[in-house]
Amino acid sequence: MKIGVIIGRIGGVDGVALETEKWIEVFQRMGHKIFILSGQFEERPMHSSYETLVPEMSFFSPESFWSQKKAFFHPETNPAELIDHIDLYSKVIYKKILEWIQEKNIDLIISENASCLPSHLEMGLAIKNVVKKTGIPTITHDHDFAWERGDRYQSPHNTINEYVESHFPMRLHNVNAVINTHAQNTLRDRFGRESVNVPNVMDFDIPYGVPNDHNKSINKVLGYRDDDILLFQITRVVERKGIETAIDLVHQLEDKKIKLVITGNYADDEGNKYYNDLVLQIHDLKLGDRVRFAYHCFHNKGSGNLGEDCGYSLSDAYARARACTYFSIYEGFGNAFVEAVLARRPIFVNNYEPVYWPDIGSKGFRAVMLENNVITTEALEEMKKVIYNEKINREVAEHNFELGKILFSYETLRKKLEELIEKALKAA
Repeated sequence: MKIGVIIGRIGGVDGVALETEKWIEVFQRMGHKIFILSGQFEERPMHSSYETLVPEMSFFSPESFWSQKKAFFHPETNPAELIDHIDLYSKVIYKKILEWIQEKNIDLIISENASCLPSHLEMGLAIKNVVKKTGIPTITHDHDFAWERGDRYQSPHNTINEYVESHFPMRLHNVNAVINTHAQNTLRDRFGRESVNVPNVMDFDIPYGVPNDHNKSINKVLGYRDDDILLFQITRVVERKGIETAIDLVHQLEDKKIKLVITGNYADDEGNKYYNDLVLQIHDLKLGDRVRFAYHCFHNKGSGNLGEDCGYSLSDAYARARACTYFSIYEGFGNAFVEAVLARRPIFVNNYEPVYWPDIGSKGFRAVMLENNVITTEALEEMKKVIYNEKINREVAEHNFELGKILFSYETLRKKLEELIEKALKAA
């Protein structure tokens, strides 16, 4: 089958792009031919035979940037010009999608988050009109929704709010694939639509987080001794990640050999307010070099091997972690949890909304879990056991790996994709 993937941007490290790459890989293993239509190819070389660029589909195109500002950030008194703009450029994208479908003889469309989150109004409307016009079988991979983003997609204009409500998420003959139980229940409650819950996955057949000659120098490059114990926070530096709790944990452990390494770049923190708060916390607790911001030493792709300075992958980071901290407040799923499981590393986690306990924690994983990021005496003692007792550390890691292989592997994804294709063909 010829499957066409429509996505605003691909090749980067955002959750939508990463999961899309996994879907593509598993579809190809199943024998399908994949074509990609995108507004931006980031760290991904384009292959003209099966990848097509539509600049108007980029989130950073002048067309989309203007309409987002006028719809949600700097609205004008009369939204009529905005509606005309959206209709005009949606027709431009609509035409290009139709031409692409005809040229590539696409049998089935995958819309990657473009039909549920109104982050590109023109693209979402164009895809909906194409599906309505052609009747082509369609799967919408819905990672998140407007109502999950607070007031980000609330406009002062009722016309715009009604527009968003009408078109997002798509509610035609498409099959909705969601990434957690909460989204599945919400779609059913709000719109009476059934959906398929497809968790985020990892390839458990490829070694990940393996200690080797390259990453054994991480302690030295970070300025630590070989016998120092590293806890890793492998996330972006944004407020919902709860990094202050990881810093507080280091403080409460009262062991100068325990170090916290934060791999994420604080460029994602608008105005650097959260980063500055973390720096002040480190200063006030007098932790000094026990907490290290090390984004300059870790990149997001590949296996490293670029030399001892700034040449480590996230796989290398996991390889040298005694345990991982993941005290998020909110996540759509939680890739960092599954990555730690894949790397055979124990994890300390907050019961983040709305996903952790229903979709992950209740499945049998062994993790020290906090409620509302409160480090109780009992939780602290459990974390100490995991950190200092190598036997317990290994047992927890192996248990979680074997369970993760059952629940969050490519084989799990393959079965879900087979189900989605069957439903999409029947619904069309």
